[in-house]
Amino acid sequence: MDRNPSQKRAVHYLYPPVEPFDQRMLDVGDGHQIYVEQSGRPDGLPVVVVHGGPGGGCSPAMRRYFDPKVYRIILFDQRGCGRSKPHASVDANTTWHLVADMERIRQDLGVDDWIVFGGSWGATLSLIYAQTHPQRVACLVLRGVFLMTQRELDWFYGGGAGQFWPEPWERFSSLIPEDEHGDMIGAYHTRLFSGDHATEVKFARAWAAWENALASIHSNGSWGEPPAEYARAFSRLENHYFKNAGFLEEDGHILNRLEKIAEIPGFIVQGRYDMICPPRSAYALSQGWENGQLRMIRDAGHALSEPGISAELVRIMQNLATS
Repeated sequence: MDRNPSQKRAVHYLYPPVEPFDQRMLDVGDGHQIYVEQSGRPDGLPVVVVHGGPGGGCSPAMRRYFDPKVYRIILFDQRGCGRSKPHASVDANTTWHLVADMERIRQDLGVDDWIVFGGSWGATLSLIYAQTHPQRVACLVLRGVFLMTQRELDWFYGGGAGQFWPEPWERFSSLIPEDEHGDMIGAYHTRLFSGDHATEVKFARAWAAWENALASIHSNGSWGEPPAEYARAFSRLENHYFKNAGFLEEDGHILNRLEKIAEIPGFIVQGRYDMICPPRSAYALSQGWENGQLRMIRDAGHALSEPGISAELVRIMQNLATS
């Protein structure tokens, strides 16, 4: 159903910035070390934040969705991105490595079970983690749902979203010869993994700019040039996962396994005008997940920072804190 935040009770603002009380590099094997931090209340209700991308990394702003007097806020950078090392590496970097890393973090921090809070690719990983370790998930809070299906990839990299955004699509697609347009993910993969740093950065910036340009409902389709090393890590990792269909067993992997999370309560916050992850996926998830409540946000796109999306997520976390 549509939700108009302006018609609800007072908007819930983000919490003031809070500094971590614990930061560590966790050795997860395979030559990888991942950055993990904790903030808020050390003995509070644990919530783990699963960032998007793949390759996006966590940011201090992600701490601000949770009351630090109530929540033990756990953030981490997935393999290859953010402060994790080695940077931009796709070696031993699959969905199943990330699921195992999340379990390793939970065990390392002595958490019995936790709220899992993820958006976009973070929603994908949150769902797969929950389906793998349902007994460890107290609640799922998802935003901008992406189910890692071929239909979704075709929409965003096969020209569907480009029908609405022809200018940024032209900038993205014009770098690739027309005879390769039938597989934009594959075409970009060749260049993102060319071995030539300048070439990789050039195409990484174009890949990241295409996605960033469509994130907000208020976008005009333009986007500044992303920093070189951030763009390279983000784009290589995202492309690596998409080229390999998320390393899942079959198309529709998540929807085919919803019985595994049937008992887990959850919330799905979705922008009505999300051009990156269209609402069809969030709706399909809610239809197959009896305990998943869909909150469709009118006048919102994909970004976590969309006011209506932020307000709804903070409201959900406040309600969970008192339930």
